[in-house]
Amino acid sequence: MTTNGGSQPVFCTIVPPHVLDRLARHTDPAVAGPARRTLQRDAFERTRRRLTTVVGAPAVAAPAGGEPGRPHRTISDAGHGTELPGEKVRGEGDEPGQDATVNRAYAGLGATFELLLAAFARDSIDGAGLPLDATVHYDREYNNAFWDGERMVFGDGDGEIFLDFTIPIDVIGHELTHGVTQHTANLTYFGQPGALNESVSDVFGSLIKQYALGQTAAEADWLIGAGLLAPRVTGVALRSMKAPGTAYDDDVLGKDPQPATMDDYVRTGRDNGGVHINSGIPNHAFHLAAVALGGHSWERAGQVWYDVLTGGELREDASFTEFAALTLKAARARYGDAAELEAVGKAWDQVGVRTA
Repeated sequence: MTTNGGSQPVFCTIVPPHVLDRLARHTDPAVAGPARRTLQRDAFERTRRRLTTVVGAPAVAAPAGGEPGRPHRTISDAGHGTELPGEKVRGEGDEPGQDATVNRAYAGLGATFELLLAAFARDSIDGAGLPLDATVHYDREYNNAFWDGERMVFGDGDGEIFLDFTIPIDVIGHELTHGVTQHTANLTYFGQPGALNESVSDVFGSLIKQYALGQTAAEADWLIGAGLLAPRVTGVALRSMKAPGTAYDDDVLGKDPQPATMDDYVRTGRDNGGVHINSGIPNHAFHLAAVALGGHSWERAGQVWYDVLTGGELREDASFTEFAALTLKAARARYGDAAELEAVGKAWDQVGVRTA
């Protein structure tokens, strides 16, 4: 059960700080400069978010005249500045414009809303029709995208390592899922609960992409951020749920550090205790369960994970073992002693997470 009685938003980025740290130390100014500026901007926004949390963020009201079960999207343009939200450039129902970044952001918000409603009967990320807001063209050569507790924000990338952050639809879904977690289990953003927070976002980000493409578990690539890395980078994505640790291996970017099992669990004080690193373990467990069950991943495995996230029993400081045990409980409650329970249990066994 969550213990704080309300959501406490955290500042969540798609590119982990340890990746940007490495880039910031590169000898090429074209690589190091944008990474350093991104780290500085992220630190500023993270501090601002903490102060807002202490003071109290303004309540976000449902749009006047908004219809339940329908999205209410607003896309703003920061014009390469850092003032949020920026200038409104597209509202709900407006026709696409000439800016492909704006159009992708609008479509990604819509795809996230559609998956949540169609697969889980959830009306927006808070379950009560919360408007979906996003800002594009944030800062110059900004190498990240983030959820700040109120809105999505997208950088354009530096063109050297990262491209436009609206390109991968699962990046959009990932960040918005941090909003779902914020309004439900509110997992602490450190250590194992933080890695679960990141993993849940990867899981539902991947489901959103699979739903939009009409893919089965077997057809999906299970990559997070495919299309985001620039041509010079030796890699395919930021993370792989199918094979954690294999998404990239590059002279500049480094090697994907994610473990696939508890045998290689990384103990570190960096990255909030390795939240983007050790998330590979529960990511891999979900992938194994979904593939074992076959069909569309959101129809069975996704239902189990959603039930755990929203069921009220998941503690904010939950460990992998506690989360795994709840998935077994949820699978049994929804499906009985059937294939779903067996697949989920076997998946956790395969990644070395105890379920009892």
